[in-house]
Formats: sequence, structure tokens, C-alpha cells
Amino acid sequence: MNILRFSDSDFYERFRRIEERADEIPAGIEETVKEIIAAVRQRGDEAVFELTARFDRLQLSAASIEVTREEMAAAKASIDPRSLAVLELAARRIGAYHQKQKQQTWLSTEEDDVLLGQMVTPLERVGIYVPGGKAAYPSSVLMNAIPAKVAGVSEIIMTVPMPGGEANPFVLAAAAIAGVDRIFKIGGAQAVAALAYGTASVPRVDKITGPGNIYVATAKKQVFGQVGIDMIAGPSEILVINDGSGNAAHIAADLLSQAEHDELASAVLVTSCEQMALAVQQQVEKQLQQLRRESIARKSIDAYGAIIIAADLAEAIRFSNRIAPEHLELAVADPFAILPQIRHAGAIFMGHHTPEAAGDYLAGPNHTLPTGGTARFFSPLSVEDFVKKSSIISFSANGLKRLGKEVVHLAELEGLEAHGRSVSLRLHDPD
Repeated sequence: MNILRFSDSDFYERFRRIEERADEIPAGIEETVKEIIAAVRQRGDEAVFELTARFDRLQLSAASIEVTREEMAAAKASIDPRSLAVLELAARRIGAYHQKQKQQTWLSTEEDDVLLGQMVTPLERVGIYVPGGKAAYPSSVLMNAIPAKVAGVSEIIMTVPMPGGEANPFVLAAAAIAGVDRIFKIGGAQAVAALAYGTASVPRVDKITGPGNIYVATAKKQVFGQVGIDMIAGPSEILVINDGSGNAAHIAADLLSQAEHDELASAVLVTSCEQMALAVQQQVEKQLQQLRRESIARKSIDAYGAIIIAADLAEAIRFSNRIAPEHLELAVADPFAILPQIRHAGAIFMGHHTPEAAGDYLAGPNHTLPTGGTARFFSPLSVEDFVKKSSIISFSANGLKRLGKEVVHLAELEGLEAHGRSVSLRLHDPD
């Protein structure tokens, strides 16, 4: 893991490679995804079945595409009591946190003759995409389904690829716990297309959430507008700010917790202590050798990992705000002292006893976070992603008379005669 300094003449040139690691979509992917979406739009189930057989080695039919209630119940019953209890604990904590995000419809009566307000309405049907294949992610089920349930979504549809027909019981158990209504055994761009446009078997949804590979992310981008989406998720990333306090082994472990996700993940430490930088560098190498996913983590660390020595915490914080990391750990003696200076981060982990993994699983806040610097303008997945808002406007006759001339004037400024007339006609009506 390379040690860099902000004072290095080529620092920003070298770091730009980390920032831009996922900017370019590999050649052919956009066109492939476009073709997949077109096929599903035109041929529905037939195309979904063909693509699932090709990519996931799974033969499906209208009778077998959906996971049955009995299969969900059997999966939940099959897992050990300890695992079930942990999933249920995580679900309770995630649910309790997201309950605090709920917004209510409101009305304002500040004016006697005009009533204004906002109506908050849950989406009717949402689709959640859960990755499958290389690894199983029951936590992704909980993080996507529970805020939708809290929001009051009427129907939650889940898609999860099952290569070779193998269903992960923990994923299905998490779906049962979270209140998922229907599960389909499909993944990839074809699952996104099926959710966006609907097929004979897969119902059309109003919004699609959840992470996936480059094909899934590209498909979500292409169907946006036809349906809503949460965000375009890129490779995972962590930035740790350190002041020399704490345990180097803990910091190294936190960096590797992101590096093991995939080869494009980024793990960066910014510390004001050179001794800590060297200690973490040694610990990363030592712990890499102990990981089952060493090959993946090592590629990530070698290509997109860095230890940066800053002059002081102020310099480290400025850099963090420039990067706007997905996960930001404040591994410092007094994290609350510097928290007000943090402007951009998906999730902020405070102090030496708050590893990022706690947030991934059961702290309560959502782990679906903005990546690639988009924390400058995106927020974590929340209950708000599963509702829509309508403005409420009610003028009495007196209210329109009081404000109507100004409305007409604004319409005239814009040259929209009919707009103005729709008000002026009412102003001249007899009471």
C-alpha cells in the first residue's frame, strides 16, 4: 500500500487514477444493455427466460420464475437459530432508525383565505434488486425493503439472480423478515428491464432500488425516466481520517473491509502521523495474507489503495470534503470536535469503536450510500426514496381577489395570455 504526501509534486495526478477508476464504462456494455432492454420490452417473458438461461444457467418458465411462499418459509425455517436471531435484530434496528425519517402530510393555515400544504404518499409498487452469484447479501434485502415497508409501499417486488438455480436461504429469510411480497429468480439487465416495463410474469414497478454490477447499474441508468431509481452505485470506497491515536491493526482491518468487496474498491487512509502511516502499511500486508478473499483485496489495495500523510487534521478534512467519500471514518481522539467541518460524506463513523462494518449490517442507518463523489449532492437511501409529494393549494374567493392581480401581472410578463385570463375572469365575476 503506497504512502503518499500532499506535498508530492505528482500527488493529484496519481490520486486522480483512484477517483476516476469507474468513470469509463467498458466498451460494448452500454450497447449490450440497450439490446437486452429492447429484447425484454419486445418479447417479455420469452426474452427474460432466454437471457437467464444464457447468463445464469437457469431454465425458467412462467411456473418457476417466482419463489413460492412455501420456498420462502422453508428457507427461513432452514437457517440456524443464531443466524435468524441476528437477521431479526438487524431488521428491528433498521426499522427503528427509518421510522424516525417518516414525514407527514401537512397543511398551513397562516393565511385566512389561502390554504397551502403538502401531501406525502407512498409509492404503490417498488422493485428491489439484490445481487447474487459470487456472494449473498441478506443485508441488502433488509436495507432496501425495510425503508420501503416503513414508507407504506403497497407491494415490494424483489429480483435476485440464482445461478444454476441455487437459492441462498439467508437472502430468502431476510426477504421474509423484511416483508417482501414477491421474489423473482432473475438478475442482470434483464431483471431491471422486466421491473421497468413489466412482463406477463413480472409486474411493472414505480421505482427500482438496490446495487448491482456494471450491467445492472447501466440498465438502471437507461430505464431512468420510465421508472424512478435510487442512484447509480459505483465501486465501494472508504476514507479514514486519523490523528495518530488508535490502533493501527483496527484501521488496517477497516480499510480491508472495503478492499475485499471487489477489485475496483478504494481504501484510503489520511493521517497526520507518519508513525501511524507506517504501522498501518505493515498491518495491511499482514492481514491481507489472512483473508480468504486475498486476491480481490490485494488487487484493490495495490491499484486503488493509499496512505496519505497530511500536515495536520485540517488538511485531511479539506481533502475528505474534496473526495466526498461513501464511507468516512473519523478515527481520531475527539471525532465530535471535527464533525462540524465535514461537508460531504455518505455515512460518517465516529471514533475508534465504530468500524464501518457496524453500519453495513445492523447499526440502523442505511448502507446504500452515494459513491464516486456523489455524496456532494446525493443522500443515503431512506424512507423519502419510497414516497412522493404533492403540493396542496386552495384559494378562497377572497384569497384570489387579494392576490389575483399579481398573478395576472406575472402571466403578462411571460406573455401567457390564457394564464392571465383564467384568473382575471374570476376576478370580474359577481360575488
